[in-house]
Amino acid sequence: MEGLIVKNISDLYTVKCVEGVFDCKAKGIFRKLGLTPTVGDKVIFDKDKRVIEKILDRKNILIRPPISNVDQALIVMSVKKPDFSTILLDKLITIIEFNNIKPIICLSKMDLEIDKTMINKYIDYYKSIGYLVILNTDYDSLKKIFKDKITVITGQSGVGKSTLLNNLDHSLTLKTNEISDALGRGKHTTRHVELINLFDGLVADTPGFSSMSFIGMNNCDIKNNFVEFRKYIGMCKYSDCMHIKDDGCYIKALVDKGIILKSRYDNYKKFIEEVKNQKNYWFFF
Repeated sequence: MEGLIVKNISDLYTVKCVEGVFDCKAKGIFRKLGLTPTVGDKVIFDKDKRVIEKILDRKNILIRPPISNVDQALIVMSVKKPDFSTILLDKLITIIEFNNIKPIICLSKMDLEIDKTMINKYIDYYKSIGYLVILNTDYDSLKKIFKDKITVITGQSGVGKSTLLNNLDHSLTLKTNEISDALGRGKHTTRHVELINLFDGLVADTPGFSSMSFIGMNNCDIKNNFVEFRKYIGMCKYSDCMHIKDDGCYIKALVDKGIILKSRYDNYKKFIEEVKNQKNYWFFF
């Protein structure tokens, strides 16, 4: 029988199918093959023996948090407490794009005292390069994005991810914590990965997502997943231009003209340096 893994705690997998929900264990052969079932996997399982027998093809898989077949990522960023972080936002977007997942940006805490001119500048720019930007109080728009999708909720700890889900659906009782004034961030309140039914889709409030790294990515992966660079391919003087030091770089000229946001470009250079210095082992597959 075919089903979907919607929850995993230790070696127990909750599989949902047309006949109901079954708690299963994985067949021993997976360990020998170096495979581990994850939340989001479509699987073949024996409902009587409560054993997962086969993992069907995945379109993507994240290792931390362990979840597969993700359609989109809702990146929740606060504009204050903690302060808005372009480097975290751009890092999450780049890694999410690399994994063939659609990023959606959700801004929270817009009611606090902030530099709205600066925040609106960021909103306008991210919209201009093709990203959907939604305020966390725009419940009608948020509810529409979940239908028929597997969505992960990500962002810096303490930005209000669990609060957002609780406000969207009052039947949810996800734990929330206040921000630590000393650290400027919240404690992680989500301990395992679980897919929750929400507005005709499935959503995961996942621990550890904001700590994702570029392991498994190279310089070209970083460059190719800055979406605003794509339409200018072939316009630099050199075909292999990395937009850092090369003469005749069209991207750098666009930054100087203000067409490409300087904070995005500065973060791009930091990411290239980070990839250059990282250890050579795989984090994503």
